Amino acid sequence: MRRVLLGLVAAVAAVTTGAAACAAATPPAPPGPADAVRPVVLAEEPHDPAAFTQGLELSPDDPGTLYEGTGLAGRSQLRELDASTGAVRRAVPLPGDLFGEGITVVGSSIWQLTWQDGVALEWDRATFTLRRQVPLEGEGWGLCAEPDRLVRSDGTDRLRFHDPGTFAETGSVAVTLDGAPVPELNELECVDGAVWANVWRTDRVVRIDPATGAVTAVVDASGLLDPARRADTDVLNGIAHLTGDEYLLTGKLWPAAFRVRLPG
Repeated sequence: MRRVLLGLVAAVAAVTTGAAACAAATPPAPPGPADAVRPVVLAEEPHDPAAFTQGLELSPDDPGTLYEGTGLAGRSQLRELDASTGAVRRAVPLPGDLFGEGITVVGSSIWQLTWQDGVALEWDRATFTLRRQVPLEGEGWGLCAEPDRLVRSDGTDRLRFHDPGTFAETGSVAVTLDGAPVPELNELECVDGAVWANVWRTDRVVRIDPATGAVTAVVDASGLLDPARRADTDVLNGIAHLTGDEYLLTGKLWPAAFRVRLPG
């Protein structure tokens, strides 16, 4: 998830120097019609401003627990958070200098992508110990789980499908809005047969039909953070489904997460 590290100090910028995805670039035109819907903000929750958020997911069996994957080479972690306070209950570093990306829960496991390291990690959810690393072709950005498969984004306009046990790729679909490709799909959340995706370098979130790749809704989430707090942060990134039409949205280095209502 490839980042323009907006407002970061030089030490942090140095961590990712030379990475093409971190280089300054002109954002693409944001997807979506002029009448993109706005999220309804229900509450503001705490979020660790040091977390370079790459993946966010509510525990499927404990609404008081969030899982978060963070990035940057040599600083990436898998974390368990208190959903109400944002406090980090436990965290484990990724091996070596792996650059962590999206995460998702599958039964007793948590799968975590890496960006350009060519591997995906399977963690034991109960103990936060690493079970295995499996090969990953292409980049890893976002990840979510449907009942019988995983869905991955890789920075392109495609969603890629994987076996939840082996992580073998089983297919893909191109994502389009009114017939035009939607590139730079980022963090993902699978909900009731749809896939929600952040679009990198924008404040847009899109809802995708994974059967056809068609975008079925566009959300304009700009302005969640006021300008003063947004100044030293990075992009909107992090979608966790809570219940019904309620979601938690946050971003990289954001000091807050927002409980919002999105279109059903």
